[in-house]
Amino acid sequence: MIPPLIIDQAQTLGIDLLAITDHNACANVRSVVQAAYNCPVTVLAGMELQTREEVHLLCLFDTLEQAEAWESWVTQFFPPLSNDPQSVGEQFVVDAEGELIRSETRMLLASAEISLEKAVEQVRAFEGLAIPAHIDRRANGLITQLGLIPPGFEALEVSRHISPAQARLRYPQMGDIPLVQNGDVHYLDGFLGSTFFTVEEPSIAEICLALRGEGGRKMWVEG
Repeated sequence: MIPPLIIDQAQTLGIDLLAITDHNACANVRSVVQAAYNCPVTVLAGMELQTREEVHLLCLFDTLEQAEAWESWVTQFFPPLSNDPQSVGEQFVVDAEGELIRSETRMLLASAEISLEKAVEQVRAFEGLAIPAHIDRRANGLITQLGLIPPGFEALEVSRHISPAQARLRYPQMGDIPLVQNGDVHYLDGFLGSTFFTVEEPSIAEICLALRGEGGRKMWVEG
């Protein structure tokens, strides 16, 4: 999962838009954006935040600057824990060619001391889009952790292990909130599950219009 191979795999599979959402970190986003330079793949800058409630929240932004400002703000809420490479593995930060820059010493698996509500509020303050991740999963899913779906989300994400139609039947509390489906990819052969957008440009504002079905923009998930 180094930047040039991520971009090569996206192009091979005809993926035009992807988001880099490392767990509680944005350090590798810049390298993937650089690897996509002059390629027909747009990279959204992001993070998968683990909130105080242990809910995973996708935090998506248009620019590196927004994502890095978000990371600077949210880092203050992480506990001062050090990573243990022997038990959880190394946390590598690489350049656009995939060469090692450093290993992140901060423990990235811990929850931030910030509520889901506050996190969503701040993502929007940074002009980003906040989507609860894999809400159907037992581990770190919104429904399992909270037992309910708070109002106000632009979209919810379901894992690639369930279709949106199945998810709506299983979790009727979702109502008519738009559902997206992503691969939650950790390996190059894991690029499964995609959401399709008809938009004028690949941006957060256009994606939000597509989620609402406004201005001729559309969003759908196959299957």
